[in-house]
Amino acid sequence: MAEKKQNIFKRIGKRFSDVIAELKRVTWPSKDKLAKTSAVVLLVIVFFAVYLTLISSGGRWILDKIGFYDVVETSETAAPIETIEATESVAESVAESSAS
Repeated sequence: MAEKKQNIFKRIGKRFSDVIAELKRVTWPSKDKLAKTSAVVLLVIVFFAVYLTLISSGGRWILDKIGFYDVVETSETAAPIETIEATESVAESVAESSAS
């Protein structure tokens, strides 16, 4: 048969005591080692931030040179050819139906 569960507070207390026991076994780095590894991490972050900024700026520069961001102005008075043809065919069919 399965064992009966302990009280919830006893189980939580056992978890905390297990965590504390595990943390006592951890080998913590010295202040010198912590400072050196933190410096390396910060340098790598700065390097990649500069690298990605340069890549982004270079891509933007290339797209500017080929005219990707140029604004194309269109006149609002000019209707597309398909619209004109469709309007004419509707007008013709209305004229034919009213003539009949």
